Parts: sequence; C-alpha cells; structure tokens
Amino acid sequence: MSSQQHNATPIAAVPGDGRQAVVGDPAANVNSNGLDNESELERGEKRERETLGLSEKPTELEATYTAIHQGRENSGHGVNVEQAEADFAEVSKELSHASHASHKLAKIESGQSKGATTADIEKAEDCDSSIQPFDLESTLRGNKAAEDAVGVKAKRIGVYWDGLTVSGIGGVKNYVKTFPMAFVSFFNVYETVRNMIQWRQKGRQFDILRNFRGVTKPGEMVLVLGQPGSGCTTFLRAISNQRHGYTRIDGDVLYGPFDSKTFAETYRGEAVYNGEDDIHQPTLTVGQTLEFALETKVPGKRPGGLSRHEFKEKVIRLLLQMFNIEHTRNTIVGDPFVRGISGGERKRVSIAEMMVTNATVCSWDNSTRGLDASTALDFMKSLRILTDIYKVSTFVSLYQASENIYRLFDKVMVINEGRQVFFGPAKEARAYFERLGFLEKPRQTTPDYLTGCTDPFERDFAPGRSSNDVPSTPDQLVDAFDKSNFSKQLWTEMSDYYQQMQREQDVYTDFQTAVKDSKRHASEKSVYSIPFYLQVWALVKRQYLLKWQDKPSLAISWVTSIITAIMIGTVWLDLPVTSAGAFTRGGILYIVLFFNASQAFSELISTMTGRPIVNKHRAYAFHHPSALWIAQLIVDLAFSAVQILVFSVMVYFMCHLVREAGAFFIFYLMTVSCYLAVSLFFRTVGCVCSDFDVAIRLVTMIVVLFILTSGYFIQWHSEQVWLRWTFYLNSIGLGFSALMINEFRHLNLQCTAGSLIPFGPGYDDIEHQVCTLSGSTAGSDSVSGTQYIETAFNFDPSDLWRYWGIIVVLIVVFLIANTFLGEYVRWGAGGRTVTYFVKENKERKALNEALRQKREHRRKTDDEGGAGLKAASKAVLTWEAINYDVPLQSGQLRLLNDIYGYVKPGTLTALMGESGAGKTTLLDVLASRKNIGVITGDKLVDGKPPSLAFQRSTSYAEQIDVHEPTQTVREALRFSAELRQPFDIPQEEKYTYVEEVLSLLEMEDIADAIIGEPESGLAVEQRKRVTIGVELAAKPELLLFLDEPTSGLDSQSAFNIVRFLRKLASTGQAILCTIHQPNSALFESFDRLLLLQRGGQCVYFGDIDKDAHVLLDYFRRHGASCPPNANPAEWMLDAIGAGQAPRLGSRDWAEVWKDSDEFQDTKREIARIKEQRLQEVGDTPPVQQKEYATTMFHQIKIVQRRTHLAFWRSPNYGFTRFFNHVIVALLTGLMFLQLDESRASLQYRVFVIFQITLLPAVILAQVEPKYQISRMIAYREQTAKAYKEFPFALAQVLAECPYSILCTAGLFLPLYYITGFQRASDRAGYQFLMILITEFFTVMLGQAIAAVTPSPFFASLLNPTIFMIFALFCGVTVPRPQIPGFWRAWLYQIDPLTRLIGGMLVTELHQLPVRCTEGELNRFTSPPGRNCGEYMADFFAAGGPGYIVDNGTSNCSYCAYSVGDELFEPLGYSFSHRWRDLGILAAFIGSNLVILFITVRRNIIYDLCDDRALIDSLGEISQL
Repeated sequence: MSSQQHNATPIAAVPGDGRQAVVGDPAANVNSNGLDNESELERGEKRERETLGLSEKPTELEATYTAIHQGRENSGHGVNVEQAEADFAEVSKELSHASHASHKLAKIESGQSKGATTADIEKAEDCDSSIQPFDLESTLRGNKAAEDAVGVKAKRIGVYWDGLTVSGIGGVKNYVKTFPMAFVSFFNVYETVRNMIQWRQKGRQFDILRNFRGVTKPGEMVLVLGQPGSGCTTFLRAISNQRHGYTRIDGDVLYGPFDSKTFAETYRGEAVYNGEDDIHQPTLTVGQTLEFALETKVPGKRPGGLSRHEFKEKVIRLLLQMFNIEHTRNTIVGDPFVRGISGGERKRVSIAEMMVTNATVCSWDNSTRGLDASTALDFMKSLRILTDIYKVSTFVSLYQASENIYRLFDKVMVINEGRQVFFGPAKEARAYFERLGFLEKPRQTTPDYLTGCTDPFERDFAPGRSSNDVPSTPDQLVDAFDKSNFSKQLWTEMSDYYQQMQREQDVYTDFQTAVKDSKRHASEKSVYSIPFYLQVWALVKRQYLLKWQDKPSLAISWVTSIITAIMIGTVWLDLPVTSAGAFTRGGILYIVLFFNASQAFSELISTMTGRPIVNKHRAYAFHHPSALWIAQLIVDLAFSAVQILVFSVMVYFMCHLVREAGAFFIFYLMTVSCYLAVSLFFRTVGCVCSDFDVAIRLVTMIVVLFILTSGYFIQWHSEQVWLRWTFYLNSIGLGFSALMINEFRHLNLQCTAGSLIPFGPGYDDIEHQVCTLSGSTAGSDSVSGTQYIETAFNFDPSDLWRYWGIIVVLIVVFLIANTFLGEYVRWGAGGRTVTYFVKENKERKALNEALRQKREHRRKTDDEGGAGLKAASKAVLTWEAINYDVPLQSGQLRLLNDIYGYVKPGTLTALMGESGAGKTTLLDVLASRKNIGVITGDKLVDGKPPSLAFQRSTSYAEQIDVHEPTQTVREALRFSAELRQPFDIPQEEKYTYVEEVLSLLEMEDIADAIIGEPESGLAVEQRKRVTIGVELAAKPELLLFLDEPTSGLDSQSAFNIVRFLRKLASTGQAILCTIHQPNSALFESFDRLLLLQRGGQCVYFGDIDKDAHVLLDYFRRHGASCPPNANPAEWMLDAIGAGQAPRLGSRDWAEVWKDSDEFQDTKREIARIKEQRLQEVGDTPPVQQKEYATTMFHQIKIVQRRTHLAFWRSPNYGFTRFFNHVIVALLTGLMFLQLDESRASLQYRVFVIFQITLLPAVILAQVEPKYQISRMIAYREQTAKAYKEFPFALAQVLAECPYSILCTAGLFLPLYYITGFQRASDRAGYQFLMILITEFFTVMLGQAIAAVTPSPFFASLLNPTIFMIFALFCGVTVPRPQIPGFWRAWLYQIDPLTRLIGGMLVTELHQLPVRCTEGELNRFTSPPGRNCGEYMADFFAAGGPGYIVDNGTSNCSYCAYSVGDELFEPLGYSFSHRWRDLGILAAFIGSNLVILFITVRRNIIYDLCDDRALIDSLGEISQL
C-alpha cells in the first residue's frame, strides 16, 4: 500500500477561504482550542510523515519548508517575505518530486523480486515519466501558503456536545392505509389540518439518541460506527446542526464558543452534512454542477490575485483531479433514470460539491457507498489530509470500512440503539471491547469488530465469559463506558476544551474575520457568501442551462404550441366583423389565455420534485430558496415570452383580430401577464402542499373555480353572489376581461341576416327588425363592440388597465408568497422514514410464528439453515471474446473488450474493478438485459447458444431496488415464486420455499412490512435484502446474477449476505456477482475472480484460494507483490491503477493478462467445458423450452390480483381522483344552481355539459404517471420473463374500472341534480351511461398515451394539445356549421367528445320548454296596421325559432327559443342519433385498448430506452 500512501489525502474545503497555519508554524503552537499544542503538532507531523512514507527525521527540504513559514510569521523581524514565498514555490516543487520518487521507490519495492537491479528502477521511471501523479498534499499545502500570503485568516472550530438527546415520532406500529381510510382521514378535519402543518404527528415521542457527550478538536477525524438504525445518521445530522424533522433536541452543542442557534443563524454553511443519496440536477454536466456551487462560494479575498473565473477553474480542476473524474467534466450527472455518469462517479460529484462549501464542520454519512475499495480509500485519505491542513472537524459514518481506512481516524464513536457506548481514541477502541469480555477476532477488521460487539446475534464472548458477566445491552455498555478510564479522559478533555474556549478569543476572532473575508459583497450578518442579487444571477445562469439543455422538452413544447396555434388560426380563420363572429371572437381570446396558462402546470411538478435539491443547497448556504423562485421566474419568462409571442402572432393575424399595433401589444401583454400569474400560482401551491396528491386536489378545485368565474361561460353579473368575489383573484378571468375590452372597443359589429328578427322573404325593413346580438337596438343593423360587452358581459372599457393592475398585484402577491414559503416552509427536509405493516390474519400469524421459531432454533444450534435450497442444474455458462459497443454522436464507444470467462455450478464468482470499469455492463450483457448497442462474441450455455428459456432460468438482482411499493415483503417473494417457478410445482411448495428464503435472509421481522418508497418504507439495507430475496424466490435453474448486493449494507449484513451466497453455491447454484469494498474474510468467500480495469478490459480471471494465494501469486509473478498486512481486494485495485494510484509494474495489466499462461488456460478450460457439456447434454432427451414458466391465464390471474391490491393500498390515488370529480361537479352545480326555463338557463345547460369535457384534463394528469410508474416496475419483471406484456396492460385497465364507476357516480349525482337537469329515468340513465363511458374512455386514453411516451413529462406536454383538440372540435366552442370544411370533414368526426356533447345535449334539451325573462326578450315594432302575430306568421311558418309573448300588440317581445330542440337542431344534432353517438363513443374505448395492447406487445417504448434509463425523465415520478 506504500505505493499509494503519499497521495492519500483529502479536501473538505475550497482553497481561498482561510483555514490555519501549516504544520510547523510557530504561531500554531497554541492549538485551535488555545491549549499547548506541542504534542498534538508532533502527533500530526508524525501521522503525516507516515502517510507520506517519510522518515521521522525531517529532511533538508522539509526543514527549508518549515523555515520559510517561520520566516513568514516573523516577517517583521528582517525576513524577506517575497523571497521566502519564491523559495517556498521552488521547495514545493522539490517536495512534490521527492514525494513522487518516494512513491515510485515504494512501488518498486512492492513490485521487485530480490534480484531487482537499478536498471529496473530506471525502466519504471521512464515508464511513468510522461505522467506525473496528482499530489494532493503538496497542492493543498501550496494553496494554504498562498492564502496565508494574502492574509486569509484561519477557520478552526471544534465541536463540543454534552447531554445531546434527539427525539422523534415513532414507537407505534403503523398499518398500511387502504382506499376507504382516505375518506375517513379526509373528513377528520382536525387530523387533516394537523398533518398538513406537521403538528403533533401520529405516534409517540421517543429518544432516537440519548445523552451523548464528547468533543472533537479542529483537525480531528471521528468515525461513527453502529448498525443500521442505531442512530448514526441522526447523530451526524444533529452534530452538523441539521435539526429539521425532529421533535426535540436537548443538551448543549457548541461550535467553538457559539451555541447551535447562533451558529445556525450566523454561520449556517460552516457545518454541513452529506447524505447517502446523491441529489443533483440530472441534466447538468459535472462541470456545470461544480461551477454553480463555486459561483455561490467564491470568496471575496482570493490567493494569488486570482480572478473569480480563474479561481473557479482552478478549484474545479483540483476537485476533478482529486477524485479522478476529469473525464466526466462534460458529461451530464444523470440519476437512476437519466443516463449520465456511473453511480460511483456520481457519488464523487456529491462529495466534491460539499467540499466546495469550505465548511469547518463536515459530516459524511456513508459517503463511500457505491465506490470501489481503491476509490473509497483515496477519498478517506483525501479527507485526512484536508482535515490536517485546514483543521476541519470531520465526522464520518461508514458501513464497510477497511482497516486502512480505520487507521486514518483519530477517534471512534460506537452507537448501540441510540446510546453512545464508546467514544475515544480509535487505536484503543478494539482493546477496550476485548477487555470487556468480547472474543478477540484477529482476522476481522476493527470497524466490523466494534459494530459486531453491539449486535446480539453476531457478537461472541471470550472463553469462559457470557452475557451474564459481559455488558450486552445498550444500558450495560453505557454503564461500562461511564466507569472506564476513557470516560474519565473524555470528561477531562471536554472540561479543558470548554475552559480554553473562554480564553482563546483570538482564534474565534480569526474565524469571524475569515468568514467575513469569504463573503463577496454579502452582508456580514448573512449566512450566505454572496448577496441576494448575485444568488439570483447565478441561479438564472443555471436555470438557463437546465432549460436550454433539455432539448426534447423544448422541442415538444414548441411543436405543440405551434400546432395549437395553427389549429386555432385555421378554425377561426379571418373572422368576420359581424354578429356571427362576436361570441366566437370571445372564444378565441379565452382559449388563447387558457392554453398558455395550462402550459404553466409543469411548474407545480418542478417545484415539488425540486425540493430535495433546494433543501440541500439551503443547508450548504449556497442560496436563498426565494432566489431560486425569482431566477426561475426570469428564465421561464424569457423562454415563455418568445414562445407566446410566436403563438400570439400566428393566432392574432390568422384570426383577423383588430389590426392595430396597440391592440396587438396589449393582447400580448395580457397573455404573458396571465401566464406569469398562473405560473406563480402553481409554484405557490407547490410550496404550500405536503405532497402531490394534496396539490392536485387544491389545483383542481381552484382551476375549476377560475374557469367558472372567468366570465366566459357565465357572465359576472349572472354568477352566484357569494362566488363573485373570486373573480378578483382569478388571473384568467381578469385577463379575459381585459382582452375582451381591448378587442371589442375597436369594433362595430354588423348584424348578419340570420341575426335579424324576423328574417326571410318579406322581412327587409330594418325599422321593424331587431338584431339578437346583446346591446342592439330596434331599427339598427349594427352594434358597437363597446355596447356589446357592456350589455352581455358587464365590462366597462375604462376598466382595462384596472384589470391588468390587479393581475400585476396578483403576480406580486404570489411572488411574495413564493419567497416567504420557500424560506420558511420545509417539506421533506429531514425526519425518519416510517415502515407500514399489514395486519396479521390467521395465516400470516402462523407463518410469522414459524419464522420466529426457526430463527431461535438457528441461533441456539448455530444452524445457518438453507436445507430447502437445492440447485439441480449442471449447466455451465461460458463467454468468449465478448465485446460491447454503444453508439455515440462521434461514433462507437467500446465498453467491453474481449472478455473471456465461465461460471460453473456450485461456484461463487466475484466480478470486481474500479468504478466505471464495466462491471454492471458485463452483467447486463451476460444476463441478456441490453437492448441497445452491438454485442459480439460467444455467450454459450453448455456449448450452445442460450435457449428461449435463458432469461427465465437466470435471476438478476440489480443494483437499483425496484419493487411494487404497495406489496409486503412476503407478497413480493410469493409473486416472484408463483410466476417464475415452473407451473407444475404446487403453490404450497412455492410458498414453503418463500418462507425458507425469508428465514435465510433474516427478514422475519419485516415479512409483513410494506416495501414502500425509499422516502417512506423499508430502509436501504432491507430493500437490498428484498431484491435478493425476490430473485432467490424464482429458484433460478441456471445462474444467479447479483449487482453489488452488499452496497449500502453495514459490514455485518454484507458478511451475512455473502455467507448466504456461499451456502447457496454449496448447494449447486452458479453465482456471479459484483462487489465493492470487501474485507479479506469476505473476499475469500469467493471461489473465482473476474477483475476488470477501465475500458472494460480483463486483467485477471481465475481462482482466489485461501488468503487470496492464487491471485496474489499471479500478481507477484508479473511484478507486483502485496504487502503482508494489506487487504488483497483493495491492494489489487491499487496494483492495476484504479483510483489515483499509479499502477504497479511497467506494463498494462490487460496486456499482461493476454500474454499470460492463465489466459491460455482459461481458453482451454472453456473449450473443455463446452466439449464435455455437449457430450453430457447430447445423451439426455431434449426438453421443451418455454420462454415463460407459467401459462397466460395464470399470469393474468396473478398480475391482476397484485394490481388490484396495489390500487386498494394506494388511497391517495383513488381518493384524489374521486375528490377531483366531486369538486368539479359541486362547483359547477353551485355555479349553475337549479336552472330554470329561461333562455340563459338553456345556454347554461350546454355549458354544464361542456364542463364534462374537463374530465380528460383532470384524469390524464393522474392516470399517466400511475401507469408509467407501474410500467417501470413491470419492465424489470418482464425482462426476467415473469409474465408477458399483455397481462400487465390488462391488469392496469381492469384495476381502474371500479374507481372509474365510483368517480362517475361522484360526478354525476351533484352535477345532474344540483343544476336541475331533467329527472326522467330514461334521460338520467342515458346521461349516466354517457359520463361512465367518457370516464372509461379517458382513463384508457391516458394509459394509451402513457404507453407510447417515455415519461410523464413528455405525456404532460402532449396533454394540452389533446385537450385543446377535444374542446375545439366537439361542437360547443365552435358550432359545427362554423368549423372549416377541412376540419369538419374528419377531425370533428373523430373527436370523441363530439359524441359526448351530441348525445348529452339532445337528451337534456329535447322537448325542454323555454320561457324568456324580461331582460332576454328582443323588442321591435310591427308595421302599421299589423299586430305582432300577423307580422311574424310567415316567419314561424318557415320554421323560424322562438315565440312572441303577445301576438295582439304592435310592440313585439320576441324570445329566441320556444323549446330546446330549436337550439341544437341548427347545429346538426338529432335526438334520434343519441344511441348511435353512445355506441360510437364506446367504440373509441376499443381503439384506445388496441393502441395500448399493440404498444406494450411490441415493446415500442422499451426498445427506445436503455434498461439503465427506462424512462429518460422520471424525476418527478419518485415524488408522486
């Protein structure tokens, strides 16, 4: 390991923000706590020298180095500072070269045999001369010296805690909620409000951590150990001042002299926490991610006179070099569903981003998860060096820490069930527990040993000792520690530190000065480094990149906008300035507003899904959350304004709206203002709502209210008095009012012949006619636009700018609400995950009792179980010359390069390599999971190409844990067993096997637990067990693949998993698995190793043997010897050049492998295996190969059962759908309360029916994400050949049906009876059927759209256009006679809502009498000598509509309609066609099903998506 040690160093900070003097500085003789620091300095120097592999006596170079710094401090006494700095720069180079030489010498010592000669050394130097290793130590010391040169003060803050107790909600077993419980919860108003404000949540308060105490001085590293769930994460969050989500935190936590409240209010970004999950903007590149972080943290005082840009570039380059990810700078970060850098590289980006904070207190929570052993060690060495140089207080929690990593720590804390059972020197912790009476285990790493001592099922006692005389419970271990010398030493250390804090005010003055100097134009009191306006500017640049780089979304948004504009423009092409175009002109204005406003709905999704990133950046003190909302507003407005301008120009001039420049720009201004107000409204809802379901309910209710009160469907003066006030909060209504005034105040409308009453032959005297258009006067054939809007809509032209002013006020109010809520409302920023269970029934109770008994028996007898696990197959998988190429814009990229190997039954093979070497890619290729790229080479089973049953005969436990979240663990395993084990095996036998797997994976306590989502379900470790269990339950006949089965687990759990795999292999199972960071004991559990290096090249395939004898002998024979105390699994990665360590030896190890005898032996063994197995298989009778283990009917039954259960256990989904239907019906019913027989009520009945066309908008927003979430889960199961695509699609369709019927009833009853529709049973029954069929149609349309689009985001971009087509061409917005012939010939006919409107309209209006009110009558006079009856006789005889109130007078009062039929018949509707329309609407359901089933059958979407990115943009789904 000496070959790497000089590089082993850290950086938890960014150069340029003051730290402290370098080691050797006399001014540092007083430590950060004010104590005499001589011994600490000596220890620090000794540790650094050991890390660098240097002698204890300082060399001449080092003495010069120290002297230079002494000279700087004593510059006032005659020392030439400038000369000293120049000397330092030269010495720094020499130190670096000396370090490199030391590194090479260590490498040569490791790689040379006894007969090594000087020539070999020269050869090695020549080999490496062109590539200088990155030396972090000298780089950071140089940076520190440069900071000192410009007077940057040191930031040295220790952490002191005493009586630290953290409490949360829990202690109550939570049972899964079902659909009916959603109703109970909703109507329990008190409980609903209490949950919304997160006050007194359900459960009891309990202590997560209790009575912790300790101190960490600047420059110390503390390792926090404990089993999962013991409280490690809570401690790290609490110690880094991340207190949100806990009910109470007691005790004292001091950061230097500052208490936690003061530190949070003044120095928030100086204590930071890095969680397990990697949360980033997936579409930003690695360089852009780090550049944004740095933009908010570039200090005001920078070393070396660097500009801001130069400083950022220098730090980014340093961080990328430090973590060996320079090659990823221009690659997007990605996430589990967006292709980007690898998981290990993403973890390193997370680490680098937090280092940008330059914090003085850093907590790292299992930050080596997903990293290979070499990279993990590099990272921890980097932390060590950074901690030493910049005197950071560092806390680290690791689940799988090697001995080399453990040696880097000063102190260790051991936690057991929320109790601190040890805190003291790391080098003495092991001996302490051994003295307590625990068994010594020399082969076990110290972290594993310490954690194991807290596990009642894994610890062992020394001979002659037992739990009776050895502290075993948490309380006993705490008592033992309190009585120990370590406790006394801790009290003394804490007391001394506390006293010294009071005396060393200069240290904390320097800290305050350093923090002040780190700010760039920001207020001294601000916790942020840059002022608000610079935060906004940095965020504007980031948001621009996010928008601009998301080309598919931009393209779809523009295409849909232009297509919609073309449709609107052609439907209302060149509107006439007549009475015929009056109402439709208003329709254009309303649709333009509503369409553009609906584009803002995506803001709700982005606001809610962006919360984790906002919370992280708030904690890092990068920016105010409110700055983000303003930046988003600016960027979205810039993009949307251009798009709306193009849309407006097309619609405005195609439709022939008023051709005046002022009118056009007012039109554009109102449209943009309305969009802005609605966008901010959606963002405000996103800030205030706890989850997506609550947001959808609130949005539906308010948007429906906005539609109803906008003034288009029902005029303001006709609305219910108690609802009118909402108009002034309705930006759509205000915008519509302004647009109507802007348009009609310039017009003078000419009445057409059809608008004059009476009309026809003999009626040509305008003095005895009247125009039916509102605002007309008898004897006039024209109506001024102003008079029209004043009479029909009660709009006053002088109110135009008042309406716009109110919109501006709404924008300001929503923006203020956004900023306020963003700063003070924090959703999802902490707390504990909750596990839900299903209640035990008789069967489950018996099964759980049996599992508990089996566990007790296993512990008493030390029987590992597994007797029921047998693998009968003798088939062998071999692969030769496997190459895998993927297409890039620049050509082909080869990810795998000539890989050979095999897996025999009964063997456990490890697949290892550094992050990005191609391990998962090789597994995917071997398991037939790749569907893009080109695979060449031979993959054979028993010498033959894989059969149809290959994927079914293998199991693949993927790295990402994807499961149906509503299932219990037992149900998930049973589902796998029922569908993937042979059909002829009895169900009872399958279920018995499942219980065996539950027992072996030690999942007895969670057998009935709901898997849930990562945020609210099983823990990471438990989910990993479920993933493995699901694949084991399938009982693979051929091979078991596992991708990092131990990633995210603690070392003991990892050991148990590998031990179980070892036992499974001993029964005859063939297993191939990737693994990270195995310790020596774990590594030896494997029979064979396939080792890859970057570029997908093989460097070794062969046996491992005890103590890795065979593997190490291979490396030794080729020039690399492993030190005796090194872990072979870590050392071999260093040897091949993984991480930052240069490789050992003079040749590339891939070339060494290809030239080796072992490679030839592998080829010969593969040939022998193929020949032998062909002979053996040839003697056996052929077996019919089946792609699936079970029949189609069985698949439909099992999948259908699970899907129905999933819907039943998703109460929010079903209830939100029901709520939305009911609220639409209630608001519409109340707005059109008990319609009478007036002419206005006749029109309102049409609008009530038109409200049903809102169903697509309401339903699609829910159905599409639901389907695509399920599809993602189904895809994993379908690639395993559990079931075909058809059962999945059919199950989704049928599962929606009961909820669709309920939603139909919830919509129909209030809507129909509150409005006072016709109550005859034949009318009401028909209307119910039409709504039900529309509900089914819309649900299945949503599923069909979801099936043909890769993500809900893409689907949501299509929805507004689909909805617009439905609304435009159904015959209400534009009556059929006025639809242009081109559209009327086909689009009108294929619009499903045409049939809905046609059927429901004629059913409601047929034979409905109409009686006009006084205000609705059109008045004119008959010619002299004729009364009204005589004058109108010819008009009515010719079929004219309406009636005259009094035929005997000459003052005629005319009502436009006498019966409802007169309204719909001119539009082409007929009462006799209503059943035909119902049938055609039902047929549209069939067309949706055809699209759905064809799409899933042909795997259209699956072929478009790589299996590592099933859905390219699914970030929003994980939050639903």
